[in-house]
Amino acid sequence: MLLKFAEYSMISGPLEGIKLSSKCTISQYMDMVAAQDRVAIANFIEQRFLERYLDPVTVRCNSKNGFSIMAISCLMIEALECFAQGRKDSNQLSRRMFHDFFDCHQQFSSFRAIANDFYVHVRCGILHQAETTGGWRIVRKGPLIEGKVINATQFEGRLRKALSDYCARLKAEDWNSSVWEAFKRKMDSVCTNASAQ
Repeated sequence: MLLKFAEYSMISGPLEGIKLSSKCTISQYMDMVAAQDRVAIANFIEQRFLERYLDPVTVRCNSKNGFSIMAISCLMIEALECFAQGRKDSNQLSRRMFHDFFDCHQQFSSFRAIANDFYVHVRCGILHQAETTGGWRIVRKGPLIEGKVINATQFEGRLRKALSDYCARLKAEDWNSSVWEAFKRKMDSVCTNASAQ
């Protein structure tokens, strides 16, 4: 059972020292929740995703690699979709996470009909075998997708936009909306995992 925000004080140890991002601890996050500061929380979650996923393989990297960009992108899609759906994890649901993600984001509409192939040959290939399978290839030039060839640079740019759109939605939606309820469920899990002894 996930902890509710009021129960975080029952977690042993100082929450001030447990970082959720480079600039936000669990304690600071709890303060934002208490204030229902939607903008600050949306900014924090955007920072968390950028610094953990996209920036290390794009902004701060002198030797960018399309394969690494796609590996990180696949991890981020599952994490971002868990936030959108309010799921503590994607266990037994990974394939569905990719279908749902592509269905919900217009900038990935060209992946909707091939979501299952993408999941099997790109996501699972990269994360389980350290290679794409089924003839799929990753490049860094050309169109987003052409046959079984994916441009990782364009894919990452669209993923960055999906994150920006999600954070904009968090800023715009009411605190008690379904978007925020899902977000809070996922963050309960994140905070519980981060503070586990």
